[in-house]
Amino acid sequence: MAKSAAAIRRKRGRRRWWLLAAVAVLIAVMLFAWGGAIRGYASAGTAYGARVACSCRFVAGRSLADCAKDKVAGMELIRLTEHAEAKSVTASFPLVRADTARLRPGYGCVLDRWEG
Repeated sequence: MAKSAAAIRRKRGRRRWWLLAAVAVLIAVMLFAWGGAIRGYASAGTAYGARVACSCRFVAGRSLADCAKDKVAGMELIRLTEHAEAKSVTASFPLVRADTARLRPGYGCVLDRWEG
């Protein structure tokens, strides 16, 4: 007896649902296991990126695009944003962390207050 086309589509639909559910569970387990490490790397990377990019931009006078070339290996996900009127640079790691450093006369570029 041959199966109908509708029965075959339902079976494929169930397989896709189980596959998506398995992928979602795997991602959740990975985030639970490595979430602390990801937050730690994001915190260190954004703080470092903001401070160095602020110094590069407002002390050395280079463009932000040129300063972005100074990011070290592993900082590819860190995005830099300049705030010219505030003389500050914000470094952000998408959906996890953002830190801002601003130029303070006599001190150079200093991170805004943050909680590690």
